[in-house]
Amino acid sequence: MVKKLVVKKLKSVGKDSQLSATIRESAQQIWLAGLGAFAKAQEEGSKVFDALVREGETIQKTTRKVAEEKVTEMASKATGTWDKLEQVFENRVARSLHSLGVPTRDDVAALSKRVAELQAAVDKLGTAAKPKAAVAKPAAKPAVATKKAAPRKAAVRKPATKLDS
Repeated sequence: MVKKLVVKKLKSVGKDSQLSATIRESAQQIWLAGLGAFAKAQEEGSKVFDALVREGETIQKTTRKVAEEKVTEMASKATGTWDKLEQVFENRVARSLHSLGVPTRDDVAALSKRVAELQAAVDKLGTAAKPKAAVAKPAAKPAVATKKAAPRKAAVRKPATKLDS
């Protein structure tokens, strides 16, 4: 029986070494497949990474362009709103000044123009009167009055009646 056991054991060792060789061979193939996958991932990964970078740059350009358009649009709307607000404020101030009787810029300009016109007319009349004054004789000195004038009597007024009206 010992013989049978030894033979069985030897057969099983042979089977074990065949099994271990098969396991070793499978492990080696798994290892090589992993290395191949890693190399393939590195090679394809750089290609995928470069493609992702290009896609990101394209999206960034598009996004930046859209954002700039929106900023420009909002700035123009804000400017329009400020212009309207400024106009409303100016109108209210003008109405308040008008109700207080403060003359406007146009009123002052019209008055200045009118004053200039009147000044020109006065100057024209002054230059026309100067030649006549030069020709006229000098006025005589008034004679000294020796007599005092008699004081005037106050007039007595009658009360008004209905018929006088």
